Amino acid sequence: MAAESSQTLERGLRLLRLLAGDHGPSTPTELAAELSLSRPAVYRLVTTLQNEGFVRRDRDGRVHLGFGVLALAQAVQPLLRAAAVPTLRRLAERVGATAHLTVAEGDDGLAVAVVEPSWTDLHVAYREGSRHPLDRGAAGLAILAAREGRTGYRATEGHLQEGARGVAAPVVGLPGLEASVGVVTFGALDTEDVGRRVVEAAGELAEALRH
Repeated sequence: MAAESSQTLERGLRLLRLLAGDHGPSTPTELAAELSLSRPAVYRLVTTLQNEGFVRRDRDGRVHLGFGVLALAQAVQPLLRAAAVPTLRRLAERVGATAHLTVAEGDDGLAVAVVEPSWTDLHVAYREGSRHPLDRGAAGLAILAAREGRTGYRATEGHLQEGARGVAAPVVGLPGLEASVGVVTFGALDTEDVGRRVVEAAGELAEALRH
């Protein structure tokens, strides 16, 4: 019984990941083909997930993610912040710039954790909860690059605020999480050195989240 329940849970999670990916809303028949399951099995999964609010069906019968997923996502943000703060604090102190963790929400980047350096006279005040389009600023560009399979850091100047310089790298290897670690400053930056440190911090955070 436990093995059967585990298999059902695994199938349900695979279905949610499929709907959250590029595949988008799908009919039960399309889901069955993608998941290599029978249509009755998919209908059972959809019915259970719909009852819990994790999926919904439109008038054409296509299955979409439900609003219950948003509640889970909001609950995860404090956990992400707690995991990220130690890494961001080390990065901010080493670089002397405001460090941040940004996650993708639709077409926007959302800053879920921000740490300012303790020893600088001037640094960028970047608030948690700040939003900006993914195609503006190093944090969002790093996330977009990761979607195309490109890693490494991205650097920008003046994208979000005049005179502000940013460097960010994606957090990779964590299914379902689109995020980047970055720094922003008004001062001069050794882009290559800071880029290396940002990439290292993103890798450190990814490893912490895996465990």
